[in-house]
Amino acid sequence: MTKVPLTVRGAELLKEELQRLKSVERPAVIEAIAEARSHGDLSENAEYDAAKERQAFVEGRIAELEAKLSNAVIINPAELDADGRVVFGATVELMDLETEENVTYQIVGDDEADIKVSKVSVNSPISRALIGKEAGDVAEVVAPGGIREYEVLDVKYI
Repeated sequence: MTKVPLTVRGAELLKEELQRLKSVERPAVIEAIAEARSHGDLSENAEYDAAKERQAFVEGRIAELEAKLSNAVIINPAELDADGRVVFGATVELMDLETEENVTYQIVGDDEADIKVSKVSVNSPISRALIGKEAGDVAEVVAPGGIREYEVLDVKYI
């Protein structure tokens, strides 16, 4: 399997989810299956079918998280020294050259990406356009609405 880049915080969140699935969700599903079995005929038991589906989801997610964590490359942005260049984990302040609006994004792994908190996936079009740039550079981003240009104002490793 390929290496999965994660920030320190992203790895912590995946570990917390894995722990919750193993210690809370898995026992709850086992209990739900036992309860549904006690109702008798399993061939027409919707509660049993729903509990088995939930069990399959929980076990699948546990396996997925364990695989990601075992293949993770954990990167601490505060320890990076990329000479002011945009790299994985960097926080980048940009100005949209069309609207002159400033935005700030942190480049993170796929599992950590959440645009609501200004975290964009390293595999997103904007991240791919920014990687390797430094303050003063202009990045052209091929977005669904057309090409957007952003000027890199600042690059931080926090």
